[in-house]
Amino acid sequence: MKSTQAPQKDGPRINREIRAREVQLIDAEGHNRGVVQVPDAQQIADEAGLDLVEIVPTATPPVCKILDYGKFRFLEQKKAAEARKKQKVVEIKEIKLRPGIDEHDYDTKMKAVRRFFEEGDKVKVTLRFRGREMAHQDIGYKLLERVRSETFGIAKVEIEPSMEGRQMVMILAPK
Repeated sequence: MKSTQAPQKDGPRINREIRAREVQLIDAEGHNRGVVQVPDAQQIADEAGLDLVEIVPTATPPVCKILDYGKFRFLEQKKAAEARKKQKVVEIKEIKLRPGIDEHDYDTKMKAVRRFFEEGDKVKVTLRFRGREMAHQDIGYKLLERVRSETFGIAKVEIEPSMEGRQMVMILAPK
């Protein structure tokens, strides 16, 4: 027969769930009360009408604080939501070039590359060769070197120019 374990609870242990014999106690005003027995700490928390919350369970002895647990959880959730909101997923944007690209077309593509870096995205520069262009890969390499030199101040090369079939690829990341 399997023993049924209590389900793991999310968040810190509170009040009677604290298993340590003694804890480092911080009272409701934020003053350090030193090392205190758990029943004494629980009594102080009950007298204040607040909860005893285990803040740092890994310390020896564990650090517990006397506070309103409902308010504490609300503030933690608010902090986590704010952190999620500030996260940015880095995307890889692709710019396709050809070896015989015209100057104006090149400038337009470079404008787009700079905009992608300002948005915090990586850029994959793909140079496609067709037919006999494969015999002149040096032209393509020079074009990618030009892209690298023009974005030197705002980006770093993450993957050096390399051939993948009929394409030469280079990946740049914002600095």
